[in-house]
Amino acid sequence: MFTGSYVALVTPMDSSGNIDYSALRSLVDFHIENGTHGIVAVGTTGESATLPFDEHIEVVKRVVEFSQGKIPVIAGSGANSTAEAIFLSEQLADSGIDGFLSVVPYYNKPQQRGLVAHFNAVADATDLPVLLYNVPGRTVTDMLPETVAELAVHPKIVGLKDATGDISRLKTMQKLLPKDFVLLSGDDQSSCEFLCAGGHGVISVTANLVPKQMSQICEAALAGNFELAKQIDNKIASLHTALFIEPNPVLPKWALYRMGLMKSAFLRLPLVESELKSQQHIEQVMRSSGVLF
Repeated sequence: MFTGSYVALVTPMDSSGNIDYSALRSLVDFHIENGTHGIVAVGTTGESATLPFDEHIEVVKRVVEFSQGKIPVIAGSGANSTAEAIFLSEQLADSGIDGFLSVVPYYNKPQQRGLVAHFNAVADATDLPVLLYNVPGRTVTDMLPETVAELAVHPKIVGLKDATGDISRLKTMQKLLPKDFVLLSGDDQSSCEFLCAGGHGVISVTANLVPKQMSQICEAALAGNFELAKQIDNKIASLHTALFIEPNPVLPKWALYRMGLMKSAFLRLPLVESELKSQQHIEQVMRSSGVLF
């Protein structure tokens, strides 16, 4: 369950800032056609922080509708308020999703025992599996491996998206966690190394642009063909870096617009359109990586 390449899907918007559901359908089709193993809808890359609840829920439901059961869908449902995270989980419980991705609460800097209480409460509120999401670069609070191990006892908490980029932490968690606990990379730059060290997959921003290559990397690594995985990753490594020279999802949205997969690169405030020099840089990288010709 939840192994391989899961795309952290952007939420396309038109030039007025409305959700572009036609483009959303095209993106879902793009991932199905190119072998993506699963979709994360309305996570960080999907601008969860600036989508009100009604839009958040509707986007997830549309992704499920458009996927037609051909690809698993995980819904972002995290919040810095436990009550809000539970509310989102309850609202999405019957939407047809396969599970939830729940981020470490941000801004209020909970203690480790606060994280345990938060995630247990979220998991208690659903019958669906829950993936934890640790991204201290955005949330400030770092969920420690020992905390993950304590949470792994809950029957609904089945895995972790780790965006620390620290491979030594993966090895620590492998010693502490059950073997069936899913460990996913949330850091594209180190994801191939993570997979080769025994990780089970990746929730990827880069996969928005190159879904086939990210899926192939995962398939090769999970089959034990680490050399092939590294060869494919080397060809797109510059994308992993270039996509993050401005805050995610600023450049992924511009790149998808440039690829013709979206009609607009609109972002919800306080994010704004990328700088011209960033656009020029990512376009050059896209050309060198074979994304644009």
